[in-house]
Amino acid sequence: MTAPAPAPGALLVVGSGLRLYREYIVRAVADRARKAGLRLVLINNLRPTWQHEYFDDIVVVNVFDHRLLAETARELAGRYTVTGLMCWDEPLVMPAAELAAEFGVPGLGVPGVHGCRDKYSCRTRLTAAGAPQPGFELTADLDQARTAAARIGYPVIVKPRALGASMGVSLASDERELEFAYRVAHEASLIGDEPYRGGAIVEGFVDGPEISVDGAVHKGEYLPMFVARKTTGMPPFFEETGHVVDSADPLRSDDTLLDALVTAHQILGIENGITHTEVRLTPDGPVIIEVNGRLGGDLIPYLGQIATGIEPGSVLFDVATGQRPDLTHARAGVAGIRFGYPDHDCVVHSVAVPEQAPGLVLASRMVEPGTTLRLPPGGYIARHSFVVCSAPDPETCARQLDDAVALVELDAEPVAPPPPGTTLTMPAGLLDVDA
Repeated sequence: MTAPAPAPGALLVVGSGLRLYREYIVRAVADRARKAGLRLVLINNLRPTWQHEYFDDIVVVNVFDHRLLAETARELAGRYTVTGLMCWDEPLVMPAAELAAEFGVPGLGVPGVHGCRDKYSCRTRLTAAGAPQPGFELTADLDQARTAAARIGYPVIVKPRALGASMGVSLASDERELEFAYRVAHEASLIGDEPYRGGAIVEGFVDGPEISVDGAVHKGEYLPMFVARKTTGMPPFFEETGHVVDSADPLRSDDTLLDALVTAHQILGIENGITHTEVRLTPDGPVIIEVNGRLGGDLIPYLGQIATGIEPGSVLFDVATGQRPDLTHARAGVAGIRFGYPDHDCVVHSVAVPEQAPGLVLASRMVEPGTTLRLPPGGYIARHSFVVCSAPDPETCARQLDDAVALVELDAEPVAPPPPGTTLTMPAGLLDVDA
């Protein structure tokens, strides 16, 4: 009697993400998978288009129904020998990590992913372990928020418990502003995962420049890849308007920063994966704001690839399959991205981006004609375009970005802001929403 053929080995991917933001990651993962003789299998939210070029098998299911996602993954695990599982979409990192643990393949680990996805858990665990952290409290209503803010001391940050991209996050300098900030955070939370809806975290404001660090974690060992300097705007909100990655950034070899990153990952129990950590550089030293269990958004990993030669998709493949990645810089330079935002809520008629400009690597519109863009608090990530530039030094890169942004042409019609209490919709860029 002939024994049945063994199930083919496969790497399981939960959510491809937007082509504009993630195709370069998928391309590298697909290349590594084929060289390793592995099938690349995708569980996607909507019907695939561009993904066919890279994936050997694609199953379409509502990935935001975590029970259905798990059932689908288990069915696939019966058809393939799953050797690794990866996910880079913020709303899906928790079920993906839980499935990796169930299948016995490398992943963030269940304690690790809860520390990444749940900002309250992250802050609680870091504080309990003695890491420098602001005062904070999870509040269920405005009265609790007022009491917490009075105890912590103004100014305070008010934020949802588990959303990404600074959605619903704002600064309150007094009790009057707190009422507004609390309402914004609470209402924004209602579009997130059900266990974290409602209420808001109130925490002390940590002053200082904000950076992000993308790093790999292999069997609990934290390995930094690159540092991004962040630009935010639209106060009292914290919309991220641009990032710059410098391969020679002295922070990448700063022992105090590295110690803070290593310690935070150890406290949270992160096992394997790529993380995106946001840090404030205070006069007293770095303070971890949050650790995200995924690659950075906003094309930050792409900037890192341009500036350093490190290929994030290849690194992701390594950690997902249990290999220690090589993070040696193969290139030296600076890369930056700048996003185009409207001055007011509007309906977009057209967007034109430059095809050529000094240092320009990539430029793209981000919306179709007829799209309504809403600035905070009525909406978030209201971007109509972006430009990416590369240069030998940060000063030149900044000038090139200024010049390239000035060449973007937006034709849009102003619209009134939405009525208070209007339910938010999750903006493109966070979810797998390619049609």
